[in-house]
Amino acid sequence: MNRCVLSRLFEHNNWANNLVMDACSKLSDAQLDAQPQSATKGSIRETLSHFVRAQQNYLRDITRVEPPFTWETPPALEKMRESLTLSGQGFLEIASDEAGRLPKSRVQTRDGSQVEPWVIMLQAVNHATKHREQINSMLTALGLTPLDMDGWSFAETTDAITPGA
Repeated sequence: MNRCVLSRLFEHNNWANNLVMDACSKLSDAQLDAQPQSATKGSIRETLSHFVRAQQNYLRDITRVEPPFTWETPPALEKMRESLTLSGQGFLEIASDEAGRLPKSRVQTRDGSQVEPWVIMLQAVNHATKHREQINSMLTALGLTPLDMDGWSFAETTDAITPGA
């Protein structure tokens, strides 16, 4: 099936988010809440909560639909996973241009800025990538194997690459 490149980018983003959620669900509370021994700010739980909340808020900025979850403190991992799944599906629908959900003009963000919708979509992917890598760094610092979630790994997982001889 031939899909547009933008859809593939969001499929990768959702796949990588799921890898992170799967890894985090196997951690103890002590590991989730350990303060990092690196330049990373915040624990795994705090970092995860931050990027999950941001993704749902980026989707809200584009769709003008309020997210189903609000929180001040990090929620349970399953609530974060549910939020990532819903917002990830929303971004994938927009990226696939299903139902013409991508606004044709600039949208207003919470701070009053007017921005092209593609900028928010780019930020959603870049922001998640940055924080997934921070979590990966913290996993490594805990003595755990870091996640392999780059484009090549996604290509292998989705049979989008044929190994050479």
